[in-house]
Amino acid sequence: MSAEPAPRREVVTGEPRRVRPLPRYRTQSEIDEQTALGGAYVRSLMRGQLRAGLTVFGVLALVAGTLPLLFAALNSSALVWAVLGFATYPPLTLAAWWYCLLYTSLMAR
Repeated sequence: MSAEPAPRREVVTGEPRRVRPLPRYRTQSEIDEQTALGGAYVRSLMRGQLRAGLTVFGVLALVAGTLPLLFAALNSSALVWAVLGFATYPPLTLAAWWYCLLYTSLMAR
């Protein structure tokens, strides 16, 4: 065994890093400058939003449009209230969730 003390640890550091600003997205600058390509981006986004909105509206119209037929087939006011109270909310919630998911994916482009 030697009586020499263990060497002290040294902290080695480099030059401080400079933080570079994030580059602007090209699509954002195209839209801001109102170029033809930016206009195409905006039209594409609007078409996608319209398609998503019409799809959700169609699903909603289908669900709401079939409810009177279902109520006529049930012939029980208790079952009608149960369908209104519990069975209509899951499809509406799923349609809203799907629309929000689709909308955010359209905005991320």
